[in-house]
Amino acid sequence: MKKIVFFLLLSGCIALTGSAQDERGVWSVQKANEWYKQWGWLRGCDFIPSSAINQLEMWQAPTFDPATIDKELGYAESIGLNCMRVFLHHVAWQEDATGFKKRINEYLSIADKHHIVTMFVFFDDCWNESYKAGKQPEPKKGIHNSGWLRDPGKLIYDDPSLVTLLEKYVKDIMTTFKNDKRILLWDLYNEPGNSGYGNKSLPLLKSVFSWGRQVNPSQPLSAGVWSKPLTDLNTYQLAASDVITYHNYEDEKGHQACIDTLKPYNRPLICTEYMARLRGSKFFNIMPVLKKENIAAINWGLVAGKTNTMYAWDTPIPSGAEPPVWFHDIFRPDGTPFDSKEIQFIKSLTGKK
Repeated sequence: MKKIVFFLLLSGCIALTGSAQDERGVWSVQKANEWYKQWGWLRGCDFIPSSAINQLEMWQAPTFDPATIDKELGYAESIGLNCMRVFLHHVAWQEDATGFKKRINEYLSIADKHHIVTMFVFFDDCWNESYKAGKQPEPKKGIHNSGWLRDPGKLIYDDPSLVTLLEKYVKDIMTTFKNDKRILLWDLYNEPGNSGYGNKSLPLLKSVFSWGRQVNPSQPLSAGVWSKPLTDLNTYQLAASDVITYHNYEDEKGHQACIDTLKPYNRPLICTEYMARLRGSKFFNIMPVLKKENIAAINWGLVAGKTNTMYAWDTPIPSGAEPPVWFHDIFRPDGTPFDSKEIQFIKSLTGKK
């Protein structure tokens, strides 16, 4: 989600076989690759409806917006996208576990109608460290992701006992949907170590993998590598993941170098974040590489909206004027594209007429 997105091959990865009788081991390479074959080439977006500024606004009952979700996933289907990456938040579950799961099911039904599978993200170390249930803030003019929320953020350091609640949350959601064919995989932790946390995120990362292995869903478990200096985290993520997920916002040369370092693991590769036009990561130069390599291609952003991700990470526009070149996102809320040539190019790769 942020700009440190290069990677290298790590040596000496640890082997994980399950630390207790009730934990399964990491999928074998053979099982992971057999699982991946069924999907064909996956392509899609990190998705939040344009009407939501963050995960809580997306999932809380008063602001859950199935009409917008349906409309915008229709835009995705129209250009041949078939996979979405969607962030959850434990506070939505804490406030209303039953309702939250019903809303997840409703979202999945809408996505399935549009022939879209979903990967869900549990935890996240990016952007705002504090949060609360209820009405969410309005976007700050011209500022990228001004209202996005970490999960659990600083709260777990203020109150370490929160881990007990988080375990119940993860296990409840995953157990409820553990055999749901509308779910592609469980992305357990987005960019662990971001926001200066570093290795402070390692205990929760290890815990969420353990919880997931105890539930033993039919879907694979993963957490994407994203930053070269985070050696301990990277080593654990690559060893613990059933399939390898990663982020990369570099140009085609940098992205190919990243791919080449991950290929020796012999596991399926899924790029869960790319496409930042101002950084040289574009549909035109990256999507063909990912298709050629049979790597799932998940770009940040579908429809420009309250997240303000049309604006660049570090280049706010205080007036709120539309930037001449969008950083992320493909469509406006009314369905018109930022760049019609992009749309035609994407459709040429997906086979959509």
